[in-house]
Amino acid sequence: MTEATVSAGYVKSLIDFAAKQGAGERRLLMRAGIPPEALADQDNRIGFARYVELMRAAKAETGNPALALEYGAETDMRKFSVVGLISHAAANMMEALVQLNRYGRLVIEVEGLADGPRFHLTNHNGERWMEDRRAAPNDFHELTESTWSRFIVTTRRDFPDHTYALEAHVTHAAPPYRAKYEELWQVPVTFSSHWNAIRSDPAWEQVQIQPDNRYVFGVLTERGDALLQGLEASRTVRGRVEALIMPILHTGDVSVETIAAKLGTSRQTLYRNLKAEGVTFEQVLDALRHRMALDYIASRKVSVNETAYLVGFSDPAAFSRAFKRWTGKSPRAWRLS
Repeated sequence: MTEATVSAGYVKSLIDFAAKQGAGERRLLMRAGIPPEALADQDNRIGFARYVELMRAAKAETGNPALALEYGAETDMRKFSVVGLISHAAANMMEALVQLNRYGRLVIEVEGLADGPRFHLTNHNGERWMEDRRAAPNDFHELTESTWSRFIVTTRRDFPDHTYALEAHVTHAAPPYRAKYEELWQVPVTFSSHWNAIRSDPAWEQVQIQPDNRYVFGVLTERGDALLQGLEASRTVRGRVEALIMPILHTGDVSVETIAAKLGTSRQTLYRNLKAEGVTFEQVLDALRHRMALDYIASRKVSVNETAYLVGFSDPAAFSRAFKRWTGKSPRAWRLS
């Protein structure tokens, strides 16, 4: 099974928050086993287990057991993920929740959802509740803390004229810092409950956000859809290989041994895993060069010789021969057509 992941932007936001409380960024990364270069692009993916280690390292480094609660309350998702931007560009709160369920995996993937959305609205005893349906929540209760803080505190801050949360339930036992929950959330909290859920004012769902800003909403969801496609592709061995080749493609020094080492596996195992998906390493590399070459040539922002370099050919003539094999035309003829 492929490991669940979180976005690099989500990881960086936690590091920045902990650093403000005195934690050292380098030590946090070291303790969590996260290479600094993994944070260069906020849409990069980092293993969920690394994020768990980072959260616990941050709590230890800051000496703040309630750090996850405070982190969720003080950070704005719009600053580290397109998901936050999409939610705030929705027409109303109900649509924002729909989009959060649709794109939430771009921030953090959770396991155990056999069917249906992660955040589920339901009527219970005449009351309106939203449940977080992720499996085994007590294995990492800090995610419950930060998630409910983000829902409750940031919505109260962003929409002070409307009431959202009326009470909250969590499945984990009350911690020594339980008073911090009611201080931040300002609603009654039930610990050791049978579910993680927030009771809300039903009128909240129709609160307007950006009903007239459909152009921006469309642009943002297009970006979100592209990122979801990339996330799905990364679930395959081929997708992971392509993601590792891309940053070094221009060097021309892309070998199966290099990529296998980056994946933490052997050359033979990588060949075997790719074969199970119906491709060879050479086919993946050739197809990626083909796709990238078409993108560069079509954009008209770089010359043919520059394109040859960018897709890993030191000899422009060799690139032209490969391009003709891919398309039946020379690069210049293809651009003109």
